[in-house]
Amino acid sequence: MPTFVQSLLRLPPRTKATIAVAAVAILAIAFLMLKVASSPSYATVAAGLAPAETGKYTSALDAAGISYELQSNGTALAVSKAQVAKARVALAGQGLATSGSAPQGFELFDKQKLGASDFQNKVTYQRALEGEIARTLDGVQGVSGAQVQLVLPEDDLFADGSTPATAAAMLSNPADALEPGAIRGIAQLVASSVKGLKSENVTITDSTGALLWPNGDSAGAAPGASNKQAAEARYARSLEASLTAMLAGTLGQGKARVQVNADLNADKTKYQQLSYAKKGVPLKTSKETEKLKGTGTTRGGTAGTGSNIPSYSAGTSGGANSNYSRSSGTTDWGVDKKVQSTEVAPGAVNKLQVALLVDKSVPAAAFAGIQNAVKSAAGIDATRGDVFKAVQVPFAKVATPKAGPVPTSMLGPLKWAGIGLAALLFCFFMARHIRRRESETLAEPSWLREIESPVRLAELEAGAPTAVLPPRQPDESMSQLDQLMQREPERVAAQVRHWLSED
Repeated sequence: MPTFVQSLLRLPPRTKATIAVAAVAILAIAFLMLKVASSPSYATVAAGLAPAETGKYTSALDAAGISYELQSNGTALAVSKAQVAKARVALAGQGLATSGSAPQGFELFDKQKLGASDFQNKVTYQRALEGEIARTLDGVQGVSGAQVQLVLPEDDLFADGSTPATAAAMLSNPADALEPGAIRGIAQLVASSVKGLKSENVTITDSTGALLWPNGDSAGAAPGASNKQAAEARYARSLEASLTAMLAGTLGQGKARVQVNADLNADKTKYQQLSYAKKGVPLKTSKETEKLKGTGTTRGGTAGTGSNIPSYSAGTSGGANSNYSRSSGTTDWGVDKKVQSTEVAPGAVNKLQVALLVDKSVPAAAFAGIQNAVKSAAGIDATRGDVFKAVQVPFAKVATPKAGPVPTSMLGPLKWAGIGLAALLFCFFMARHIRRRESETLAEPSWLREIESPVRLAELEAGAPTAVLPPRQPDESMSQLDQLMQREPERVAAQVRHWLSED
C-alpha cells in the first residue's frame, strides 16, 4: 500500500485530477444504481379508474395485505412487480376488473385523417359511440370493465326492409354483483343512447357468459332461483368481507378466516290483517217523542155531536187534568274492524351459518371474546335457527422457497455493486499500466546509429545498403556549442528564435 501511495503521489497533477474525477463519478453512478435497484419496482394493474371506484380497489388490496401506489392523480393503481399476480387474484375475488386503459369515445375524431372516406367515418362514429356508452356504464356503481358492441342499421329507402339496431354489452362483474333493477337500468341506458334501439334488442352478459338481459325479470316478474342464489352470494360475500376486515384489524393479517352461508327469503309476499274493536260503531240513530195533556170530561152532557166530540180546551167536569208523554228511540250498530295490507320485500334472512377459524397463535383468553364479537357483528339469532361454529387450529404456513447463500431480494443490488466494483478495478489497472508505460525508456533502434548522413526515405524502405562514411573528425567549436547549450539553454533558444525571425 505505501508503494501504491508513493506511485500515486509521483503522478503529474493533471493525472491525479483525472483519476479523482473518475473515481467520484464512478462512486456516484454506483450509488444511483444501488438506489434504483433497492427501490421497489411498480407495475400498473388498473388504469382509467373513476375516483369513486378507486376506493374499492384500495380496500380490496388493503384486505389482502398488498402495498400499492396511486398514479395519474388517483385514476391508476400500481403494485410491486412481485405481487402483480396476487393483486389480480385479490381484485378478481371482489369482482373488480383489472382492465387496461379506458375506452375511447368521440376523441377518436381528433385523430381523423384528412380525406377519410364515408365508410371510415361511419366506422369511427360507431367506435366512438361504443366507447362513450362503455365509459358511461363504468360510472355505474358496481360496474367495471364494460365492453359494448353496436350494430347500427343502414339507411334504406324502404322502412320495411331496414334492419333494427342491436347492442351487446359485456360486464366484467359476476352476475351476483348487480341487482335486477340495476340490470334493467343498464339496458334502458344503452337503448336510450342509440337512435332506434329498443331495450328488447339489448343483450347483457357478465364475464362468465351468463345472460343478464333479457331474462324473466324484464317484465317485473318475481325473482327466480338464479336471483335467489345471486342475492345469497352477495349477502354472504358482503358479510364475510366486513367480518374479515374486523378480524384483520384486530388480530392481524392471516390470523382468522370466516365463511358465511346465508339462506334468504327471495319471495315477494303480501298479507292483510283484519282486527275488530271491542265496541261497535253507531251507524244510524232514530228517536220518537209523544206528549198529551187534557182537563177531563163532563157527566150527562147534552145529546148530539157536541157532547160526543171530546174537547181538550174546555171542560165542564170537575175532575183532574191528564198529561201523557212517551219517548222511543232506535240505534243501528256496526262492527268496528281494521284491515291492514303489508307488502314484504324479498331479502329477509331465513337462516345464517357462520364458521370461524382462528389461528393457534391467538391467545386462548381472547378466543371467547372474539366469538362474541363475531356473533354480534354477524347478527346470529338462535331462535331463528342460526348456526355458529368457532374452532382454534394451527394455520398452515405459507411455503417459501429454500433460501440460497444470498437472499433473493439482494441479487439486484449485488449485481449493480459488482458492476461498479468491476468499473473501479478497470480504471485502477488502466492507470497503473499507463504509469508503467510512462516510466519505461524505449531502446534506440540500431539502424538509427548507423546513419551518419541524410538518407532518403525510399532507400530506407527499400532496404538499400547505405554508404559507410569515414569517421567524423571531432570539432572543437561543436563541443563548445554543446557545452553552451547545456549551460545556457534559454540563451541558445532565444538566439535561434532571432535567426528564424530574420529569415
